Amino acid sequence: MTIGWIAAGIAIAVWGVTFASTRVLLEEFSALEINIARFGLAWVALACAAKAPRKGGVCAAPWWLFAAMGFTGVFAYQFLENCAIYYTNASNVAILVSFGPVVTAVMARVLANDRSLSPRLVFGSFIAVAGVALVALNGVVNFQLRPLGDAMALCAMASWGVYSVLIEKANRLGVEPIVAVRKSFGWALLMMLPLAVWGATPSGFVALDGSYSVTLDADANLDRFASFWNWANLGFLGVLASAACFVLWSHACRVLGMVRSTVGLYLTPIVGVVFAALFLKERLTWLSVAGGILILCGVAVANRRREEGK
Repeated sequence: MTIGWIAAGIAIAVWGVTFASTRVLLEEFSALEINIARFGLAWVALACAAKAPRKGGVCAAPWWLFAAMGFTGVFAYQFLENCAIYYTNASNVAILVSFGPVVTAVMARVLANDRSLSPRLVFGSFIAVAGVALVALNGVVNFQLRPLGDAMALCAMASWGVYSVLIEKANRLGVEPIVAVRKSFGWALLMMLPLAVWGATPSGFVALDGSYSVTLDADANLDRFASFWNWANLGFLGVLASAACFVLWSHACRVLGMVRSTVGLYLTPIVGVVFAALFLKERLTWLSVAGGILILCGVAVANRRREEGK
């Protein structure tokens, strides 16, 4: 159990600072280019690190399971979340995506007959969402509905919920996390290829304000890929935030359960705020502190039912 919490904690801590790296890269790369580079590096890292799978560990799961994991957890979720930032406020994205644990619990109940959904879980989740709102808005009331971006954020949240259910299925089939993640990344990269080809065309290059664009200009690519900081951010997102943390997250879901692990994602904004205060010199306000306390209380309440039930 302790190992499961450590795995979840590391993943949450790393994911809490990925927005900063993505934001930097979006100045020179499109959302699609970032995802291709990020998960391409992740797949290579997992291919190098993977040991021989246990007998039956891969064959026990159908190919479509890995394809569905790649589509929901990588292709859809990552791309939709990155694109949403273009069309709505980052605070909108943070607040809307924070409903993910409740949606995951509902999907787990419907699709996997998981009994984790309870009034206490919903109540704790809404306390945590209120905390996320305080952290995201930070005293500035700028939550305005922007249909396209908000819809993308909601779809990203739903995609992660389905991905969580699929992780649970892979774990029940006995698939090793490193195998499941590597195969899902491979499928996701295959799904990105047609978009990459289209993104190199004039129509694809300008679609969604350049979100699909793929730059083939040799001079531009030489400048972008000669930057140490671009490689540092891509390496962080690919090797650590994707390859390592997706495997750790799958392991945490196996040990703790998918709903219990997903509730821990409420802690991500706290990590982001602390990181920004320590390394980006952003001001830490009392509203952020209050929001962090609410998030911690909400997570404690949401997880308490499962502790009592043991």
